[in-house]
Amino acid sequence: QVQLQESGGGLVQAGGSLRLSCVASGRTYSSYILAWFRQAPGKERRFVSAIALSGGSTYYSDSVKGRFTIARDNAENTVYLQMNRLKPEDTAVYYCAARVGLTFVQQIFSSSTYEYWGQGTQVTVSS
Repeated sequence: QVQLQESGGGLVQAGGSLRLSCVASGRTYSSYILAWFRQAPGKERRFVSAIALSGGSTYYSDSVKGRFTIARDNAENTVYLQMNRLKPEDTAVYYCAARVGLTFVQQIFSSSTYEYWGQGTQVTVSS
């Protein structure tokens, strides 16, 4: 069993930055794929970004590419989402998700791919 805990959310003005963290605890694996999803009120949960901890490949949704950066620490148990040039439409609850083992690239973008989920952290971007 893997536990995920997000932190770093908050209130920021448009154009500002936030850095989200997700710490994995319990039974951990070097082959994790860690991802960020977000869900705005009344909207479905959508893919934001992902990183393969073993290989280091990164993936981004079109809506955040060029503004957000996903990264891992050296211990490979924490993933960060650096969010720059934030927009009001980025406002959502951000969830960390993890999958143990390999996936096909096309599976990375689906929430059903992921086995473990954090409780979410609120990001609010004011206009």
